[in-house]
Amino acid sequence: MTDAILVMVTAPTADKAAELARALVEEGLAACGNVVPGLRSIYRWEGKVHDEPEVLLLLKTRASHFEALRERVVQLHPYQCPEVLRLDVPEGHAPYLQWIRDNVRPQP
Repeated sequence: MTDAILVMVTAPTADKAAELARALVEEGLAACGNVVPGLRSIYRWEGKVHDEPEVLLLLKTRASHFEALRERVVQLHPYQCPEVLRLDVPEGHAPYLQWIRDNVRPQP
């Protein structure tokens, strides 16, 4: 098991996803953010089914930073209830996993 995690966040636009990624990387809460355009999300919200374009933001960080990252996403995100899902990374390419560790700020 590694200490690396992948965090999925949807956003309304590529610009908003990039803004979130930039802030989280600059603040040392994530090593990287990938903006993946072209999603079509069909979901229920406030009793109605919606069909909307969205963008997926994939964030690479450390498990120890998840709560701080989640809180920051909620602060910066335009949605009332943003998606913030943590996926543990049990294995990976050792040099890449080290790069994640090296590029996420140390815990205070």
